[in-house]
Amino acid sequence: MEKWKCSICGYVYDPESGDPDGNIPPNTPFEQLPDDWTCPVCGAGKDQFEKV
Repeated sequence: MEKWKCSICGYVYDPESGDPDGNIPPNTPFEQLPDDWTCPVCGAGKDQFEKV
């Protein structure tokens, strides 16, 4: 699974880890994150992320 990086703060979403603080379980691909999911560090929307 591909990692995605926030272009605002540099946070990297790793699907293998998920987002425990956002109730996103491990092994959740970026494409399956809810549309209203935001960066847990800076609050940027999914549209501010790019594949790395």
